[in-house]
Amino acid sequence: MTTAEKLVRVLTEKKMTCATAESCTGGGVGYAITAVSGSSAVFWGGIISYDNSVKHRVLDVPEEVLATKGAVSSECAAAMAEGAKRLLKTDLAVSLTGIAGPGGGSVEKPVGLVWFGVASGGSCSRATVITEKKVFPGDREAVRTAAIEHALQLLLAAAGA
Repeated sequence: MTTAEKLVRVLTEKKMTCATAESCTGGGVGYAITAVSGSSAVFWGGIISYDNSVKHRVLDVPEEVLATKGAVSSECAAAMAEGAKRLLKTDLAVSLTGIAGPGGGSVEKPVGLVWFGVASGGSCSRATVITEKKVFPGDREAVRTAAIEHALQLLLAAAGA
């Protein structure tokens, strides 16, 4: 059983919903979830915020965060996850923002760096958001594939599995 299949099963059993906010994976997490039969009961949608203007205008990532911390940061990942959860009104939301390569890396932010955010918590109050940083080895496809799998695992953990 794949991680996406486990996620759909657990969310269905717990009557929970999820959403995504993706940058470097370009919708790959949403694709993985929707490849599973029955996912429409638990996956409400995703926002592909590849450009910073979408991160700001749609997901409400503060311009100050983008200007001072950058799109590939804990702060940006947190705001993306919170924005997706709020907009799509789900129990959980995961976000990913990173540098898949082959270019675009630096000493501070190397190719393979991905920040994740997971927003959970009640719909009447501010979401609880955790962030996590990973640096994945390999080429662009390997980084994206590893990031998608890790995001699914983070959602599964947030669902209590």
